[in-house]
Amino acid sequence: MTDSLLVDRTDAVVTLTLNRPDAMNALDVDLKLALRDTLASLESDRSCRAIVLAGAGRGFCVGQDLREHADLLESGHTDLDTVRAHYNPIAQRLASMPKPVVAAVRGMAAGAGASLALLADFRIGGPSTGFLMAFANVGLAGDTGISWSLPRIVGHARAVELLLLAQPVKGPRAYEIGLLSQLLEEDDQVLPVAQELAAKLAAGPTVAYGAIKRELSIGDAGTLSDALAVEAQAQSICGGTADHRAAVASFLAKQKPAFQGN
Repeated sequence: MTDSLLVDRTDAVVTLTLNRPDAMNALDVDLKLALRDTLASLESDRSCRAIVLAGAGRGFCVGQDLREHADLLESGHTDLDTVRAHYNPIAQRLASMPKPVVAAVRGMAAGAGASLALLADFRIGGPSTGFLMAFANVGLAGDTGISWSLPRIVGHARAVELLLLAQPVKGPRAYEIGLLSQLLEEDDQVLPVAQELAAKLAAGPTVAYGAIKRELSIGDAGTLSDALAVEAQAQSICGGTADHRAAVASFLAKQKPAFQGN
């Protein structure tokens, strides 16, 4: 495993740290491959019940490594096949991950780095946190799911503004418009608070969380019939879990349920 992605396990929480601090965690091929493949393995890893996504050093992630990209352009690679090979699978894994994902957004999240953060279920930030939908600044369209995630979070009109004007959004404004779930007073607390939230979620009904995420992915853009169909399927699955049976028994006994994630 490359050292550009650090994987730390604490009980049922897995923290993935983008580890290229000298490059503000810019995404080169090595890091993209590591993130893509690690997310794929965590998707089916039942011992992992929540994920934290973080960046090493003073930035979360500034997106594509433009130095590496410039070399590719110089050699004639202009079709940006990295979108299909790397960014699309990463985005799909994050968006459909059947367990909660928390982004610890300390420092700048720009370009594909912003896209990664916006695919998390929760985003925790601090005084240094900023978002920059930087794609247009280098003559590119959005990628890594930004055209799907950003309008869902801030609405269509504001998504157009953020993507076309490509101006930085600082922490307070980011929190105001929903780019952040929580804004802390100290940067040093961003990762611990994100991990604390992930630990709380990891102790919850993991199957139900995954089902709720699937419901919302359909319900946000589908018809009522689509939503009802996925809800019926989800309840059929959740109703057969040990967690559901134990939670009902705990309710009747007036006790707090202890979820096992199955």
